[in-house]
This record gives sequence, structure tokens and C-alpha cells, in this order.
Amino acid sequence: MTNYSADRRIKDRFSASCLRVQLRERAFFGRGKQPVAVTCLDLNRYGMAVLCPRPVDSGARLFLDIEGKYISESRIDARVVSCQPFQTGFRVSLQFSYCLDKKGYSRAIDNALSRIEGFYNRFAS
Repeated sequence: MTNYSADRRIKDRFSASCLRVQLRERAFFGRGKQPVAVTCLDLNRYGMAVLCPRPVDSGARLFLDIEGKYISESRIDARVVSCQPFQTGFRVSLQFSYCLDKKGYSRAIDNALSRIEGFYNRFAS
């Protein structure tokens, strides 16, 4: 479980390095950059941190495909909060877009991410 004293998070994140995540940058007219496989460092229902081999601009909008044992979610919309050098690549902090405003809220996405969070919460215990 990750928890920093100067953290802005409203909820703890849980380690989830066994999740397979693919990151795709959104662009106009559906033409984004090539998808890149990233390593999930931690997550909760509101966001996640990933280790990415290349930098991603803060504020960039992304689609995430998440797969793991009993888990398969595609096209999860997210926004890059920060990107900084970390280990062998870049630590990219993401916030899921469904929770940014009421207009973009999706109960289906909320439920799916809550199930994933619950799985890793139990796994961490």
C-alpha cells in the first residue's frame, strides 16, 4: 500500500504490478501515438501510477487497456497528472477521467475500477 504524507490523494493506492496495462495517447480524429505497454505501480478507483518507457506530457488525455487475472477493461479514459524520471523510465501519475466532473461520470467505469481496487485491496491484506 502506498501512502505519502504530502499526498493529495483522497484514498490509499494498492500495489498492482501484476496488471498488464497498455497506454494510448488520445489525439484529434482518432490518430494517436502507438500504444505502449506500461507497468502498473499502484492504483485505486480514482487513479494509478505507471512506469512508462517514454515521457508523457502532463495534462495529456489517454486511453488505458487493463488486463489481469479475472480483469479485462478497455478504453478507460485518463488524464496525466505528472510525469517524472523514475528507475528505468518515467513514473506517470494518472487520474481517471470519469471522476473529474459530473458530466463525464460513468457508473459502469466506477464499478469496474472499484472491483479492480477491491481485488488488490484484498490481495494487499
